[in-house]
Amino acid sequence: MTMTSMPMPQGLDQLGALLDQVAARQLQDFGQLDSEAKPDGSLITACDRWSDATLVEGLARLYPGEGVLSEEGSQRVPTSEAYWVVDPLDGTTNFAAGIPYWAISLARFENGVPVLGVLDVPPLRQRIVAVRGAGAWRKQKKLQPPSAHNQVAGCASLCSRSIGVLQKLPNQRFPGKIRLLGVASLNLVSVAMGQTISALEATPKIWDLAAAWLVLQELNCPINWLQRDPSLLQSGEDLSEANFPVLAARDLETLARFQPWADALVGSA
Repeated sequence: MTMTSMPMPQGLDQLGALLDQVAARQLQDFGQLDSEAKPDGSLITACDRWSDATLVEGLARLYPGEGVLSEEGSQRVPTSEAYWVVDPLDGTTNFAAGIPYWAISLARFENGVPVLGVLDVPPLRQRIVAVRGAGAWRKQKKLQPPSAHNQVAGCASLCSRSIGVLQKLPNQRFPGKIRLLGVASLNLVSVAMGQTISALEATPKIWDLAAAWLVLQELNCPINWLQRDPSLLQSGEDLSEANFPVLAARDLETLARFQPWADALVGSA
């Protein structure tokens, strides 16, 4: 995907080339690497580490002076005025198991919020780009808010840690057909794409949600931060243990319909 026709920051052609390089390596390694467990129970492969290092080094070259917070590298909020948040391979369990669904997530932050978000989905050869105040695109086609279209399937995304809410409200019928896709960033952005009507994430990290956050905002999808607003991060703060439970929906009516389940997730129901 070329990005030169879009109102993007300087150096985006090179950023696209960097993503192409990482995506090609991931496709080459897909389903062929052993994985190991990290202290938090999530998985990591050699490709995660290589992808993280390559992206961090590439961003330092393309955007000198702008810090980088990444899942496999420094997890502290950079002290630079503008900085990047990177998830080099979101969906490692899928990747290692041979399930062709994962993403590379990059977001550039200014004044505490993402101003550029890029989600690359190597197995689908798709790249989703959002620019604050300008909109979002997929395969060079500008996207419309999901509320502009009918959504009759009524699918809702849950993560593996949020599915327990189904037992907390036994007398209420869950208002959607449940999907567990295994990729936090794509779970959230599925709402903006019109693939689901809502998404509930129990323990996303800042690198899981950074790019999807901007895509959702640019496509007018309401977001409810259930415990902590990530726009209030502090420079130098360690985010290695910080979670940002969130409910996203296609419109305010849908958000209200799913809110009881979000309340149950964080224990306020």
